Amino acid sequence: MTTAQSAARRAADHPALERLARVGLACRGVLYALIGVLAIQIALGGGGEEADKGGAIATVAELPFGAVILWVMVAGFAALALWQASEALLGHGETLDRVEAAARAVVYALIVFTLLSMVLAGRAASQDEKSQDITGTLLGLPGGQLIVGAAGLGIVALGVYWVWRGVTKKFREDLDTGRMPPKARSVMDRLGMAGFAARGVIAGLAGVLVVQAAVTHDEDKAGGIDHALRAFADTPAGPWLLVAVALGLVLFAGYCFGESRWRRT
Repeated sequence: MTTAQSAARRAADHPALERLARVGLACRGVLYALIGVLAIQIALGGGGEEADKGGAIATVAELPFGAVILWVMVAGFAALALWQASEALLGHGETLDRVEAAARAVVYALIVFTLLSMVLAGRAASQDEKSQDITGTLLGLPGGQLIVGAAGLGIVALGVYWVWRGVTKKFREDLDTGRMPPKARSVMDRLGMAGFAARGVIAGLAGVLVVQAAVTHDEDKAGGIDHALRAFADTPAGPWLLVAVALGLVLFAGYCFGESRWRRT
């Protein structure tokens, strides 16, 4: 390892970064809890914000001391992005683990950008808008339908992976189970199984919608979390299926809060 890599590794292992990253994991829980609550409000016929990260961030901004909370979230998610980037570049895990870390770093960086947009410009673009814009751009490229279709199948595969991760309790690998009391392990198992399953189902449906956009050459068919969640209300099970999935997101928020305490670093 070069001197620069050693310095980067020491910076990534600094206790201050670890503490901020744990704050970021708790902030992640706040976002998922709010998305779940917004989805429940939509299912019951109320609520004005979209049930995605942009809507959740807008909800935080409306709270007392909302700007202060948003800056705390900026610091937390920025620390998460740096931590996962260091794991991707300097970590000793398997190739798949490093790829996952890189993907998480990108996602956390995008959340930081969304948070800063709200703090500095007073508006956070919805995931539906972003997804449709990207889909429209890709569809305009040569072979665009194949590209979008492949991306949709990739999102479906991610959803299946998350469900598998929940069912098999694979998420335990990220937790320092040796320090956890038996009751905490039991609670985290339940939260993780339900939470990852809910995330997987939502991602799977979002991927199907992207594939549909590719087949119909219509970017409006694509969308983010909000679009996928609203699609559940259009099934024969009606809004109660949306409520069930939304409750799964709230349970995943609980897992995130526990992860902020018990995450293996």
